[in-house]
This record gives sequence, structure tokens and C-alpha cells, in this order.
Amino acid sequence: MRAHRVFAAVYDRMSEPMEREVLGERRRRLLADVTGQVLDIGAGTGANLPHLRSAERIVAAEPDAAMRTRLNSRLDRAHAPVEVSTAGAEDLPFQDMTFDAVVFTLVLCTVADPAKALAEARRVLRPGGRIVVLEHVRGSGNRARWQDRLAPVWSYFAAGCMPNRDTRATIEGAGFTFDDVSESEPFPRWVLTRTMLEGTARP
Repeated sequence: MRAHRVFAAVYDRMSEPMEREVLGERRRRLLADVTGQVLDIGAGTGANLPHLRSAERIVAAEPDAAMRTRLNSRLDRAHAPVEVSTAGAEDLPFQDMTFDAVVFTLVLCTVADPAKALAEARRVLRPGGRIVVLEHVRGSGNRARWQDRLAPVWSYFAAGCMPNRDTRATIEGAGFTFDDVSESEPFPRWVLTRTMLEGTARP
């Protein structure tokens, strides 16, 4: 995977207002009770690490070298031992039934094949394990049409992120059932990707 050096360089500064106003609290709430062996898919610059307070061990998988450089500089924010992996979501180098939880936050919009990524998550989950999801998803009506129109340009400038994916349907189509799930619009109306999906699901 090629490194998105410019995107990685500006990512934290660009996302800081959203983290402060919306995403940080949602990460905290979703991840507070995630325990055991945890796989963080597309760990980026490490935004989830301080919120995984109950994890026994964290594997932070980030295939983008530029993002991984920033991730490695922030491992001291974690409350559990962290192993950094170069693994991509669609081809995980872990044995079956390895993890108690697999975390997807703002990553299923970007992976090339989300269905395959979810199949891999299902494979590496232990019995009783779950996925934890915080993703922007396809809107409705006129906004969905604009997401479709702008997707090629958006993806080019946002390191492959697609603004128009129906991620909830993809998760359910991969054989997961939500324990709890919600969709909300916490961002201003002008934000193209303002519909957020959050919840937990089990195979």
C-alpha cells in the first residue's frame, strides 16, 4: 500500500475539531468496556488507543506507512501493551479465533473491499466476540446523490475514503447481527459525511 504522506501529515490537525466536539466522546463511550485481546483495524494515528482502557492487549493494524509513523509515536497513550502491525483489513495475518473484539472506526469507508474485511474480522473473532463500529455512512435523498457525484474527487483527496457506502447493510450482509446500533447526524448540515453509524455486532 502506498503511503499517503500529505494526508497523514494533516490528518490530526484536520480532524481535531471533530474529535473535540463529537468523535472523542463517541470513541470513549463505545470503547470503554472493550476487553481482552483487541484488534484495531486501520488504527491510523492512534486515536482509539487512550479510549481502550479495559483491553488486555491491543494489536493496532495500519498498512499506511505514513500513518503508522505517527501511530508509533503515540503508543504511550495506550493503557495496555500495543503491537503495531502492517496488516491490511482484507488479509489479516492472524490465526482464527484470536481476538475478543475487532474495532472499526472510520475505516470501512476506505478499505478496498469492506465485505472481505468483515469476513476476515469474523474469522479472527473468538466465540462470543464482537465488532465495534464507528463509521460515517451513506446519507439519504439529495445528500446521497451528492455523495455519489463527489465520491471520485473525495476519495482522491481523502486517501481512498468513500463518502457514500451503505456500511450497515454491508455489516449485516457479512453475517453480523447488531447488539446495539444507532445512526445520527452530529455534524452541521453542510458536512457531506455527517451521518454516523455506531454500535456493536456479533457473528
